[in-house]
Amino acid sequence: MNSITVLKPGAQTQLQDEGRYGWQRFGVPVGGAMDLWSHRVANLLAGNAADEATLEILLTGPSLRFDAAACIALCGADLSAQVGDEPLPMYERIQLPAGAQLDFGRRVNGLRCYLAVRGGFAVPPVMGSRSTFVRGGFGGFQGRALRKGDVLPIGAGQPAELPPAVLPEDISVPVPLAAAQAVTPVRMVPGEHAALFAPEVHALMAQATYQLSPQSDRMGYRLEGPALPRLPGGELISEGVSFGTVQVPPDGQPIVLMAERQSAGGYPKIAHVASVDLPLLAQMAPRQALRFVPVTLAQAQALHLERERQLQALRPLLLGPPGAPT
Repeated sequence: MNSITVLKPGAQTQLQDEGRYGWQRFGVPVGGAMDLWSHRVANLLAGNAADEATLEILLTGPSLRFDAAACIALCGADLSAQVGDEPLPMYERIQLPAGAQLDFGRRVNGLRCYLAVRGGFAVPPVMGSRSTFVRGGFGGFQGRALRKGDVLPIGAGQPAELPPAVLPEDISVPVPLAAAQAVTPVRMVPGEHAALFAPEVHALMAQATYQLSPQSDRMGYRLEGPALPRLPGGELISEGVSFGTVQVPPDGQPIVLMAERQSAGGYPKIAHVASVDLPLLAQMAPRQALRFVPVTLAQAQALHLERERQLQALRPLLLGPPGAPT
């Protein structure tokens, strides 16, 4: 079986797919790729089905040796990937020879890079998903981030080579603003408990600048900035939350729930990040700044549908017409 050997694990490298659905009622988080857009595009470029796992590479990348020829794609954060002295392109189908060593270097932009390999990673699904849930110790590769010496098996039955392909230039890539003092706009819609906050608090939220706290992770992003006090009232009954829910705990500092969010919460939900901007948020690093931009639910839905139409249009461009061999 074809495989990849881990020579150096990087800061946090783990397998992720589109998530583990249907188990939240048992307290199992959905998880999955933080930046689903980059994950999906990487799989398209590699000639994979959308539900194949990719390697989610955080900030400091690993060193990987490909023990057989492979077709790969890199999307999301640009972490200066290279083979030997040759830099590798982002958002492009790449053919690697047997024995190639892939290394990562300086971070150019973004936070998470997604590496897809033709055929996917041959690890067993747990509860219908190959996503790694480190806190629970299951899924992915042995339920953990990669370690030196791990050997990742690659799925068989697919040819390693595909025709060249590259993401069209007119497709907008979700990358946060990286310049010093830059403030990335993130669109939001009102939450179920918006009425528990005074109008001036909503105005403050739309005008303020927030920084991502270093105490942010795949479960949630803690934000630092002006507090958002709620109106006096009783406690709330815990209820379901989603990817992008903006909760406000008693200290008024908002928390955006991310891929490994809990299944329910009792803090008031002042807003939800529009799904089209979740990949953008997932690529933001601690101490980067953002500003919330209010949009209507109809606007957020239209943005989501347009993004989905773009992805659907990419499939025949990158994989050929329906029925074409891949």
